[in-house]
Amino acid sequence: MDNRALIRAFRLAASLLEVHDENPFKIRAYEGTAAALERLEFSVAEVERTGLPDRTGLSKTAAARVAEMLDTGSFEELTRLLSITPPGVVEMLNIKGIGPKKIRALWRELGVESPDALRAAAERDEVSKLKGFGKKTQDAILQALEFNDQSRGKLLYPQAEELAADLVARLQEALFTESVAVAGEVRRRLEVVENVVLVAATTHPEKAHKLLNSLDGLTADPMRSGPFAWRGTATTSGVKVEVLLVAKEDFTNQLFLLTGAEAHLSEIFAPQAAHGQPATLRQLLKKERFYQETAIYEKAGLQYVEPELREGLGELTLAKEHKLPNLLEDADLRGSVHNHSNYSDGAHTLRQMAEFLRDEGYEYLGICDHSQAAHYANGLSPERVRQQHREIDELNKELAPFRIFKGIESDILGDGALDYQPSVLASFDFVVASVHSNLKMDEARATTRLLRAIENPYCTMLGHPTGRLLLRREGYPIDYKAVIDACAKHQVIIEINANPWRLDLDWRWVRYALDQGVKLSINPDAHHTNGYADMRYGVFMGRKGGLTKEMTFNAMSREEVATYFAQRKAKIKPAEEFKTTLF
Repeated sequence: MDNRALIRAFRLAASLLEVHDENPFKIRAYEGTAAALERLEFSVAEVERTGLPDRTGLSKTAAARVAEMLDTGSFEELTRLLSITPPGVVEMLNIKGIGPKKIRALWRELGVESPDALRAAAERDEVSKLKGFGKKTQDAILQALEFNDQSRGKLLYPQAEELAADLVARLQEALFTESVAVAGEVRRRLEVVENVVLVAATTHPEKAHKLLNSLDGLTADPMRSGPFAWRGTATTSGVKVEVLLVAKEDFTNQLFLLTGAEAHLSEIFAPQAAHGQPATLRQLLKKERFYQETAIYEKAGLQYVEPELREGLGELTLAKEHKLPNLLEDADLRGSVHNHSNYSDGAHTLRQMAEFLRDEGYEYLGICDHSQAAHYANGLSPERVRQQHREIDELNKELAPFRIFKGIESDILGDGALDYQPSVLASFDFVVASVHSNLKMDEARATTRLLRAIENPYCTMLGHPTGRLLLRREGYPIDYKAVIDACAKHQVIIEINANPWRLDLDWRWVRYALDQGVKLSINPDAHHTNGYADMRYGVFMGRKGGLTKEMTFNAMSREEVATYFAQRKAKIKPAEEFKTTLF
């Protein structure tokens, strides 16, 4: 059991205590346990149970609950709370925008015990009549329920990747072969996955069926399965799982066919092909057996297309002209910008964040704690900004040549202004401008808001442009072309927020940004040292859009980044006026 599972369990316990209106001190204790676990940099499961209090800083009581959770999968209080709470009420805790207190009111006063019952009550206009709800809240609940329905049977990429990797390892062991591979949406690195597809080469397909039918986390679908195909679902998430069992000589062909999107496989690459000659990749594979995917593209006279690009979005045209770019690699990244410390809502100190990144082989850290409008995240007042800058100066002397750049994640206010005076904004090396509030604007207002922020001369980078949380919350609608064009005009970098819940800028707009000459930055938005690992997901999304090392901001060296920031700031006229809000 990893730390994330422990954190979820203690947060669930705190929420259930609130649903049952129990002791507020106990609620805070469980929230505190979850917060303490979140700050840890090591796996709690690997610690001796008797040493938990000393290693984790938890009280003996909290540590005992953690130990119980690790050993049994639950702890007494959580088990009790789950036993007295209808499962549907527990499920309602996952509905975005409805807290435990509102769920208690819905359950106790309306008798609502499931998301379906909640939808029915809202559609009968009963929810709006409850104290503290109203029509607006009722409409928001209906929207959230609709979004939840659309998210069922789907997984974020990291979850799907983990499931697929586990199945690959199990099948390789059961079938005594290395010829088991992930295909489909997971291999193409889609941010949200509906189908986890694997291909396995074997002469004993019955062994694969026996294994897959025995796994607790899978539910077979016999009606969709057959001797050479196991199909079913992952029990918890409902995501579809498909395992194709093929002869060894057919392995490469089937892996290729099950990886590419239909538009990629069916796109005509040889319009002048002679009668009977293959004009699409699908036709080519019907005529010939291959043992390497590179040979497939060679036979078609095409440049090799990386799996991430096989979406049928013009990549074959580029491959025919041998104009596909060399895609960004993890190793190309030389620093991490947009990170948070415990000055705002991060788990670690500046020193810890910097030293961890340095020890991982990076050259620089861009610290971007929350700005003063973000009260919910302990945003920095001007005085605390100065305090942080003094600490950064000292750390830079000590940690050189590693460097910390002074940044801020400045809130974009409702009218597009940034939430500091120009004199404060001028004190930063760079400014990431992001929206965190008032996310229900229509497209015109939301776009105008971003355009005004981008025009601000102190705006260096646009953070998570839509504010989306995948499978949790839709981002607000924006005119992507207008926003990207404005970034090109004002030389504003756009981040690909690498947090797997965000992955925003959407990869489908990466190519357009590149065509306009806009640099992109792979930003983990790390609030913990383990958040740096998320940069790989941002790299995946960049690659899907054709991102190269040359167009990636944080593939630049420390010296290049320092020069870029200095030159950009030098262009700002001291007397330049722009719309801002004073606090």
